[in-house]
Amino acid sequence: MTIATVGIIGAGTMGNGIAQVCATAGIDVVMVDISQEAVERGLATVANSLERLLKKEKITQADKDAALGRIKISTDYNDFKAADIVIEAATENYDLKLKILKQVDALVGPEVIIASNTSSISITKLAAATSRADKFIGMHFFNPVPMMKLVELIGGLQTSNETQAAVKALAERLGKSPIAVKNASGFVVNRILIPMINEAFFVLAEGLATAEDIDAGMKLGCNHPIGPLALADMIGLDVCLAIMEVLYSDFADSKYRPSPLLKEYVAAGRLGRKTKQGVYSY
Repeated sequence: MTIATVGIIGAGTMGNGIAQVCATAGIDVVMVDISQEAVERGLATVANSLERLLKKEKITQADKDAALGRIKISTDYNDFKAADIVIEAATENYDLKLKILKQVDALVGPEVIIASNTSSISITKLAAATSRADKFIGMHFFNPVPMMKLVELIGGLQTSNETQAAVKALAERLGKSPIAVKNASGFVVNRILIPMINEAFFVLAEGLATAEDIDAGMKLGCNHPIGPLALADMIGLDVCLAIMEVLYSDFADSKYRPSPLLKEYVAAGRLGRKTKQGVYSY
């Protein structure tokens, strides 16, 4: 199947990043969020990102203008009727995603693929809530989307081979390097990464080292480009906590118990870069 138009649910960090890579690859985009302010902010983020690429001479002014011209913003799911695939990039909350997916499923044609950018929730479970489980797939991008090459493609129990092939082709067209992942909580990357971040919070809470030294230790000792606590701030501490809670619930294994300090930061509203305060101040 040829994908000419991509619908995106959510104009936040992940949604506008996906919109940018689709538009720069020559694909028309319909980006929808709950308010006009939200979608305009998402489009402005794309424009700013493209402007930085222009200043670095990685794209031309014509490239920037063409990409922005391919992005339509809306607050109405009915505008997805022209889409060949709809990618849900809403907050990592099962009930919210379920509500959104049911609404979209009822509006788009039966041939349209629906993908979720969830970072931890079961694709099989989400697919079962739609009328097109064979055309439902996980398409997990990584932040920042324009820079990160990886996309995890997660097939649920019901996902057809045709759907997986079409979405793999789309990911490659976007310049990404997709990996095939079986459905399980956290998939591959977050199953390994988020518990490591969680353990860094345990280490910080125990006072074994400062946040700066914990991050320096992992950068210098493990050759990581960014320390786990700084990375948590980038991801969002609320997102890290949500993923840990899914792992803990689904596997019923104490090794996935969320750090009390992580929970405390989230309760205080210290969510990382997006709130200007997390482990670090911004």
